[in-house]
Order: sequence, then C-alpha cells, then structure tokens
Amino acid sequence: MQLSAKNLRVVVTAGAAGIGRVIAKTFLDAGARVEVCDAAEAALAECRKVLPAVGTTLADVADAAQVDRFFAAAKARLGGLDVLVNNAGISGPTAAVEDIKPAEWDRTIAINLSGMFYAARAAVPMLKQAGGGSMINISSVAGRIGYPLRLPYASTKFAIVGFTESLARELGPSNIRVNCIQPGVVEGPRIDRVIAAKAEALGISFDEQKARLLANVSLRRMVSAQDIANMALFLATDAGKNISGQSLSVCGNVETLA
Repeated sequence: MQLSAKNLRVVVTAGAAGIGRVIAKTFLDAGARVEVCDAAEAALAECRKVLPAVGTTLADVADAAQVDRFFAAAKARLGGLDVLVNNAGISGPTAAVEDIKPAEWDRTIAINLSGMFYAARAAVPMLKQAGGGSMINISSVAGRIGYPLRLPYASTKFAIVGFTESLARELGPSNIRVNCIQPGVVEGPRIDRVIAAKAEALGISFDEQKARLLANVSLRRMVSAQDIANMALFLATDAGKNISGQSLSVCGNVETLA
C-alpha cells in the first residue's frame, strides 16, 4: 500500500540524525513538509546537506524556552501543524542503581520525558487549530519490559506509555490521535554504544553481549530505522486514522532485555 502524506505539516524532534532523520526523510518522500530540531549543530548541518527541503532549528528539548522557539519557527514556515513526532531521547547511564549519579538521572528525565511534554504543550494548540492530527511518541521495548542496569532510560520509556494513553483520551475529542512506537534493537552506531557500555558493565565482550541481546529477540535480528519510520508514517496518514492510545512495538518480538 502506498501511503501519502501529501501536504501534511510535520515536526520531528531530534530529527537531524539517526531514526529522526529517517523519519523526516520518509515523510518528505511521501509528500509532507517537514521541520526538525536537534541539539547538535553538526547533525543539523549534515541534515541540511542531505535533506535541503527540511527546515532545521537548533534546540535542546530539555529547555522549554528553546522548544517554544522551535515551534514558533516551525509555525512561521509551515503555517500550522498536522503531525508531531516526539523522537528526542538519550540512552542515559548504564550502571547499577547505587552507582547512577543524580545528574545522569535528571538529564535522562529532562530529555526523554520533560522534552516530550514541552513539545506536546507547544504542538497541541497548533493541532487543534488544524482541526486534528497525530502525535507519535517514540518509546522503546524498554517501556514494556524491565531493563536491568538501565533504570533511568527504562523509567522514562514506561512513562511515555502513560503519557500517550492519557493524552489519547484527553485529545481524542479534538480529533487528535496519540500513539507511541516502541522500537526494539535498532541497528546502528547508537545500539553499538549501548552494547559496548553494557558489556563493560557486565565484564564481557561486545560480541557476547550482542549475542545475548539477539537471543532474546524471537526473530533473532535487529530492526532498522526505516522500520520505525514506516510505522510513524502509517500512524500519521489515513491508513491509521482510527488508531489512537496504542503502544506499538516494532521489534521482532523482544522477549526480554538482558
């Protein structure tokens, strides 16, 4: 099925690299107009090179004022909003609970959860003005399965499920659909860093930790950023017009996290 996002006005947080940039490109290729923010100027510069049609803004989602400036710029360029993809997030520390520094906990919460709230707070009036739309929050399979040694990350990803379900009920009467996607083990440099950190924490090799991780995936493989982007496009277009309040795992069926 060919999905069309023609004329949709789309904002993607942390959209200049990684999964966010693949999501931005997927919407762009489907006919949408897209704005992204990112906290890394180098990523934004690269995004401007490879996706010149995408609007870019430097913004740290942990700062409410920067988020507000980003949405003001997006509104000026797009004229409104139909889709918000709340993608920004960090991995947080890999450590036993007693070894996690309060600053590490606070930073993970600030980006992964507070940043999502700041973006939703700015986006909802624009979505209401448009007569409805779609909000897609990126959680993780760590938002449905406990994740030892990754407490701050897993806590935020579980919180995103409650955030999504609450907003779906609150915003449904305004014709705004709210869902979250729970990626599994997504191939790329980020998961390589996570595997390396977990391997170090456990005192095992990178390859051994990677094998442990994939042994707990029913399909025994990683997913791609494109898989996540395809689900976001489905949820934001007419194909997903009656889907709201759902947490949808794109993960090959991750059975447990180790």
